[in-house]
Amino acid sequence: MLNKLSQFFMRRRNWSIPYAIFLLVFVVVPLVLIVAYAFTDEEGAFTLGNFRKFMMHPEAINTFIYSIGIAMITTIFCLILGYPAAYIMSQKQFNTSKTMVVLFILPMWVNILIRTLATVALFDFLKLPLGEGALVFGMVYNFLPFMIYPIYNTLQKMDQSLIEAAQDLGANPLKVFTKIVLPLSMPGIFSGILMVFMPTVSTFAIAELLTMNNIKLFGTTVQENIYNGMWNYGAALSLIMLLLIAIMSFFSNDEDSVQNESGGVI
Repeated sequence: MLNKLSQFFMRRRNWSIPYAIFLLVFVVVPLVLIVAYAFTDEEGAFTLGNFRKFMMHPEAINTFIYSIGIAMITTIFCLILGYPAAYIMSQKQFNTSKTMVVLFILPMWVNILIRTLATVALFDFLKLPLGEGALVFGMVYNFLPFMIYPIYNTLQKMDQSLIEAAQDLGANPLKVFTKIVLPLSMPGIFSGILMVFMPTVSTFAIAELLTMNNIKLFGTTVQENIYNGMWNYGAALSLIMLLLIAIMSFFSNDEDSVQNESGGVI
């Protein structure tokens, strides 16, 4: 008996069983339930009425489009602020780069709701109104590390001999950056965009706190429908959001594959 148990645990593939069970219970089953609820009515009959309801509901469509717009603005701001920070931290001549990485990641150890409430307190202290500006600021503050770290990780692993070769061949700093550094850092940029855009589209607590519930995002619409017992319509909205995220992931993977095949240098 002991020999059989030891042989069982010695096989590497058997170590994946707990992870497979975890994925089945907490990933596969919830996704199957979302799809099942989205394509059924309250009596359990198959229907496309939940999706028709979304298409014929101008407020829901406008909220969906507005959420994508806020997510794009947040992602652009995070990229503009995050890339220079990641580039500076990746330079070996800066001895404090590891300290700076920790300082950027440190806020992530605090719960997102506490960070958002701190942002509300900051705006209240500065006598600034809560609204769309506070929403974008809070989004950027909460998700900026998700942009910085993938770019920093990519830049840090970059082959420095390519930069040295370009400099030896007479390339100026601008040309080195545009022809070597930027193309090689594209996988990190795409990962950062994906990691910022996805949670920004689906969030609802940040919008509720930073706008006093005056601005509604798509995540709020999903949450309200499920909270009010409209599981089928809420599941349909969730599925629409999941499809948007899946499309973004698909295009990101395509870009990364092309980047890796071309060696990253244009």
